[in-house]
Amino acid sequence: MIARDDTTPSPIRLADYRPPAWRVERIELEFDLGIDSTEVRSRLQLARDPQQQAPLRLDGEGLELLAIMLDGRPLQESHYRYRDNVLEVAGARDGSVLETHVRVHPAANTALEGLYLSGSRERGFLLTQCEAEGFRHITFFPDRPDVLARYTVTLRADRERFPVLLAGGNPDGAGELPDGRHWARFVDPYPKPSYLFALVAGRLSKIERDYLAADGRQVKLVIWAEADVIDCCQYAMDALERAMRWDEQAYGRNFDLDVFHVVATHDFNMGAMENKGLNIFNAKYLLADPDTTTDDEYRAVEAVIGHEYFHNWSGNRVTCRDWFQLSLKEGLTVFREQQFSADMNSPALKRIDDVALLRRAQFPEDAGPLAHPVRPAQYSEINNFYTATVYEKGSELVRMLAGRLGQDGFRRGMDLYFARNDGRAATLEDFLAALGEANDIDLSPYLAWYGQAGTPRLSAEGRYDAGQREYRLTLRQHTPPSPGQPDKRPLPIPVRLALFAPDGRMLPLQGGATEQVVVLDEAEQTFVFGGIGEAPVPSLLRGFSAPVILECDYAPVALALLLTHDTDGFNRWEAAQQLAWRAYAELHEGNGREALAVWGDTLAGLFGQEALDAALLADLLTPPGEVELAERETNVDPSRIHALRQTLQRELAARIGAPALGERYRALAAQTSNALDAGSQARRRLMRRVLELLALLDAPTAQALAATQFDQAATMTDRLSALSVLVRSQAPQAAGALARFRERHAGNALALDKWFAVQAQLPGEPALARVQALEADSKFTLKNPNRVQALLGTFARGNPSGFHRADGEGYRLLAARLAELDALNPQVAARLATAFNGWQRLEPVRRELARAAVAGLAEKGLSRNLAEIVGNMLKG
Repeated sequence: MIARDDTTPSPIRLADYRPPAWRVERIELEFDLGIDSTEVRSRLQLARDPQQQAPLRLDGEGLELLAIMLDGRPLQESHYRYRDNVLEVAGARDGSVLETHVRVHPAANTALEGLYLSGSRERGFLLTQCEAEGFRHITFFPDRPDVLARYTVTLRADRERFPVLLAGGNPDGAGELPDGRHWARFVDPYPKPSYLFALVAGRLSKIERDYLAADGRQVKLVIWAEADVIDCCQYAMDALERAMRWDEQAYGRNFDLDVFHVVATHDFNMGAMENKGLNIFNAKYLLADPDTTTDDEYRAVEAVIGHEYFHNWSGNRVTCRDWFQLSLKEGLTVFREQQFSADMNSPALKRIDDVALLRRAQFPEDAGPLAHPVRPAQYSEINNFYTATVYEKGSELVRMLAGRLGQDGFRRGMDLYFARNDGRAATLEDFLAALGEANDIDLSPYLAWYGQAGTPRLSAEGRYDAGQREYRLTLRQHTPPSPGQPDKRPLPIPVRLALFAPDGRMLPLQGGATEQVVVLDEAEQTFVFGGIGEAPVPSLLRGFSAPVILECDYAPVALALLLTHDTDGFNRWEAAQQLAWRAYAELHEGNGREALAVWGDTLAGLFGQEALDAALLADLLTPPGEVELAERETNVDPSRIHALRQTLQRELAARIGAPALGERYRALAAQTSNALDAGSQARRRLMRRVLELLALLDAPTAQALAATQFDQAATMTDRLSALSVLVRSQAPQAAGALARFRERHAGNALALDKWFAVQAQLPGEPALARVQALEADSKFTLKNPNRVQALLGTFARGNPSGFHRADGEGYRLLAARLAELDALNPQVAARLATAFNGWQRLEPVRRELARAAVAGLAEKGLSRNLAEIVGNMLKG
């Protein structure tokens, strides 16, 4: 079947890029707002490229055209044509003014793209989402990121129903109108692309704060939310101020408007949106309080607040020329966000979390049919490229460049990049050129990273020559073929390393330093380190200096040495992960137990060290997840992986011992509080991990402790941790705890998302029946993206043993829901469909059942979004 849309679009190719034939210098917008019907008048001041003779063409989808004028004259139908989502106008010239009057229907817009209603008709409010191509659902415009215009926006609405009127830019007047209506005007002094347009109108409450920027500008910070949750916005306000101050200090970037608005909504396809001066947030990344927010969510709120604010420069003041350059704003801003979060919290733990996410989300993407470069050569539906590759891998590429240049060099390069491209739509070439020129370095070889899909495999082999006192390290790289790219070229891979003596001392390298960076830019290279007095253990890719898979044949005792002594927190965790991989492989293959014994005994020894950071210990005690374990197999049986991982964790728990686990748990529980300081969060993190391990050895005791913890918890972190242990271990206390959680948080949408998600994680075959029962719950709806991801997303992505049933019922359930969801919200459907990624690597029975489910879905009339994902799955 072809896509459900009227036409199946031809792929958009990077090689075909041409500058816009028509630009818009200024745009004046007037909105007469209503829930069922909103009328939009636009006035475009046009500029024509003298080198191009193309007629004026403007994008517009789902618009009811009421009137059109060119240079003050109404146009007859013979002078324009509106067909296939394009308005073509004859007679326009350089300097012409085009005026249009259209009608749109917010309440009917379930795709949450363009102008739509969030919430109920009685209490909800109107808002917009325009990235990537949502502005064309509001008015006619050349809807591409390299058309930058200055916006003046006037909003008119019923005052009682829409008392708050907001748009991007600075306020420029407000007043009363007849018949109980009012108006407000906003002017943005900075040119911006259409995807950064935003408006909000409705009944909202606010908190506000005055902020004095480093350049002396007085800024009013205002956060808006519905009245029943506005008290949950104070943490976000504090985080916003921290982010603004950090960006001033770390990058010299100041906010540039008089007021900065942030709005929370429960109906949003993405995490948040950086619209100039009017950021719109999915409520899950803005609202926070101890009773409903976990420690991880507090950090996520801070990170996303920072991410959207940092976009003010890396995305707004300097935007991307075309959507192929998407990582220029997203990968770069994720990197800036990660720096900020590391500075606000623990750099080592932040690095562990980021790499764990990369391996859980992006590495599988790179290894499956949806693999694509950070800068793809073509796309059909741009919304499908908001991926872990663009964001997380894109961030890792920026991190490599920053590591190559050093802190001062990277800052010099960023200063030049911002200065040179302010007010422009830039490319990755512009970015690398600025970084390189500021440091007199040619960084163009790193462009290959942006154009090549797949995760490179880095192998390392070391040889020590006692007579020469030399250590020779041979590094090799290989990137497997990916769809459309069978042949791969060598990439520049920076490898940060140190050498450790057998007693755990760091050995001096060239110049007396204990750490060094070597760059592998060929298929194979050997690096020689002299003056090494004893056979060393190499600590490679310290800090995860490049997004690669390291294949190094460490002996278990060598990994134990790094786990015990490495001064790099990330590599210490990585040593634990690698030991756990070895131990899992032994269980999988039934071949010895050397690694299992070393892993368990080393961690048991560390467990007794009171001085070890509790959060780091919790991470050290956690082996790779089931998704990561599956990545190293070719005939994946998720049920067996789950069982083996449980056995692996049970072995670890046994080596620590139930008495030690119980004693540590009670000591941690005695110190619990609702404080948000690093120490308190670390204790909660370790307490959860200890309880999980204890449940594998002594389920009745652990379940009793979890039930008590649930009832006495002072924070959502402890309450949800206890509930998870009860549900996953199928404890007799689970049903009662779930009922009490539901009753306590019945009116809180974000807390109910957790209630759905924790049940969707029930391991194994019982999960499907639980998910089906929850779909019938009165609080479940396919119309809310957060609720869909909480239940179906958690089940399909976060519960391999439950989703990948041997009878294929999990696949059939998801395929059926995708078809329903696609009719409501194609973007959410397409993102959820990526749960099928990697089906080709399943064992034969599951493989055929998954293929049949995807193929059956392809036979339905699908949106462009979902059709592209499903088509790529089947081609792969």
